Amino acid sequence: MASKYDRRVAGAVEQEITMQCVDSLGRGHDLETVFSYREDDPFAVTITFLTHEGELPWTFSRELIAEGLSTPTGEGDVHVLPSRDEHGRDVVVVELSSPDGHLVTRAAAREVRRFVRRSFNVVPAGEESQFLRLDSVISQLLAG
Repeated sequence: MASKYDRRVAGAVEQEITMQCVDSLGRGHDLETVFSYREDDPFAVTITFLTHEGELPWTFSRELIAEGLSTPTGEGDVHVLPSRDEHGRDVVVVELSSPDGHLVTRAAAREVRRFVRRSFNVVPAGEESQFLRLDSVISQLLAG
């Protein structure tokens, strides 16, 4: 049976992925997350970390996660790169930085690849601008 987060709703994809938080000694600790994508925000993906303190979302470029499957990419707060874990399995490393700290996570590359593929089924690469609702974006900017 699929997880409540591993679903596709019209115009959106959600997929539960167990990531590993990598500590300073290189040890991984399981971290439950939900990767999500919505056609009404066609350039972005969100990783929501499910913690005992609540849900912590982090939103960044879909292109970054897609490119990071095969080549190191990213500047600033988010870096994504392909790697292998201590057992030789393909993983995707996602490094997040903020004024509050630095987090290094990794996930099975096959799971991230599946999520990216599913997001491209919702909005194909290169067609994002056709789904961008500029009136809504402008209203949000002016309201903030």
